[in-house]
This record gives sequence, structure tokens and C-alpha cells, in this order.
Amino acid sequence: QVQLVESGGGSVQAGGSLRLSCVASGIAFNRFRMGWYRQSPGKQRELVARITETGSTSYADSVKGRFTISRDDAKNTVYLQMNSLKPEDTAVYYCAAQSPLTSRPEYWGQGTQVTVSS
Repeated sequence: QVQLVESGGGSVQAGGSLRLSCVASGIAFNRFRMGWYRQSPGKQRELVARITETGSTSYADSVKGRFTISRDDAKNTVYLQMNSLKPEDTAVYYCAAQSPLTSRPEYWGQGTQVTVSS
């Protein structure tokens, strides 16, 4: 059974930082591309950051320079370090796993709420 379990969400003031973690089980983690997505009320889910099996990263323009995605294959964990948070970063953040053979994520976590107050 595949499980992706996020943690680290919470409430912070603008300018603050949070670090999200996502622990995966039931998959060959080192063979999957991992991503962080977010969804706020009334908006579509959007890709925030992605890291490939080889460690290459990509980011949404809105978070470049503020967020950093990383992975620890020994711990089956992907992280999202979020700095200089803004109120518009408020959303539910989801971890997702995608094998290289597919065009979109196959597995999703349950989400963790991030709330940034001004």
C-alpha cells in the first residue's frame, strides 16, 4: 500500500519560514519524481516545486528564490523549505509521487495546511 504522509504545516506571519516533510512508503522512492503542489480555496491545484530522481529541481515562478525542494532517498523523504512566506502562499500543500513513465503524479498525500498572516 502506497502512503505519502506530509507534516510541517502550520500558521506563520508573513516573512516567516516553514519546512514541510513528506515520507513515502510502498514505492521505490529513489525511482520517483517528487513534487509539492498547493491548492487554495477557489483555485486549481498548482505545482510548486519538483525534484527528479537525479536531483534536478524546478519551481513555480511565484516561489523561485524563496522555496527549496530537496530529497533524502535513504529516508524516503522529500522536503520543502519555505522562506519569506507571503499571505498568498496560504494553501493546502500536497506531496505527490510520479514515476518517469507517466505524465502526471500517481500518488498523493493527504495535504497539510499552511496559513500565512499579514
